Amino acid sequence: MKTLVICSGGLDSVSLAYKVAAEHELVGLISFDYGQRHKKEVGYAARAAERLGVPHDLIDMTAIGAFLSGSALTDDVDVPDGHYAEDNMKVTVVPNRNAIMLAVAFGVAAAKDAEAVATAVHGGDHFIYPDCRPGFIEAFQKMQDAALEGYADVKLYTPFVHVPKSEIVVEGAKVNTPFADTWSCYKGGEKHCGRCGTCVERREAFHLAGVEDPTEYADPDYWKSVVEAS
Repeated sequence: MKTLVICSGGLDSVSLAYKVAAEHELVGLISFDYGQRHKKEVGYAARAAERLGVPHDLIDMTAIGAFLSGSALTDDVDVPDGHYAEDNMKVTVVPNRNAIMLAVAFGVAAAKDAEAVATAVHGGDHFIYPDCRPGFIEAFQKMQDAALEGYADVKLYTPFVHVPKSEIVVEGAKVNTPFADTWSCYKGGEKHCGRCGTCVERREAFHLAGVEDPTEYADPDYWKSVVEAS
């Protein structure tokens, strides 16, 4: 299956890229600059593409992203510390982000004669991000079947949609994903902060998977108190 992977440069999407390279035909990685404050992640996606020997396409969505305001990922809004919980992490929602990115990626895939677009949405995202849920994935596929009818047949490949992040770590380890060369932190500092929701989730995922976490965190032990309190 000739597959284009949407890759942010994070642990999930880089693991997915390596999984696709091992199990299918990886035709390239596609990333998006939507004005995210932690856009350093895009550099990690570029390096993943270079290691895997495939093209890396970066789509400039900054003009669109400027209108998707109000998120801690794009605006001057504090990124909350703590575990992912609906009350504090919904400030990280960028409205319709995945739907927009997927629509563009499907167009690119059709132009490249790819058979699938892969994205690393996972079970832990469901209650926070509506465009990561299985219902959205199914509806989007139906929409693209209609949009490309008679022109291309592109499938949406989401192997992690029903599993927790710890399972992504397990799957990533199986295909030798270079976890140290991925970026998750929403704060975009010199090193992972260790305190924001995505850092806590990342650290906990390695712990639950029983895989050594090579990530350097500014606060490496904060996650323990947060998980114990949740």
